[in-house]
Amino acid sequence: MRRPSTADEYVEMVRQAIYEVEELRACIDYDNESLSHLAPFVNDLERHVNKVYDDMKLGVYTFQPNADLPFMEIVNRWGDAIPFYQLLKMINQTHREGLDVKE
Repeated sequence: MRRPSTADEYVEMVRQAIYEVEELRACIDYDNESLSHLAPFVNDLERHVNKVYDDMKLGVYTFQPNADLPFMEIVNRWGDAIPFYQLLKMINQTHREGLDVKE
């Protein structure tokens, strides 16, 4: 997975993360018995990813070279249990390093 090179690619990456969180929630709802250990962080993860997207839509999102996105605390703690953690890490890397603009 590579860092996006355009704002549209970055927005699409965040949209994909929103979809993945929704799918994870659906899996937990369907098979609560074996996936109940994931339930504690799904609400917070969804809120944080949606906040990034909302900020993008409002035009107030900014890249932050020295700051992780809030959902990284969840990724760092639960990463092995999140099937799409690499996507979340790439979103955060882009947040910290900016778009991968080719000169």
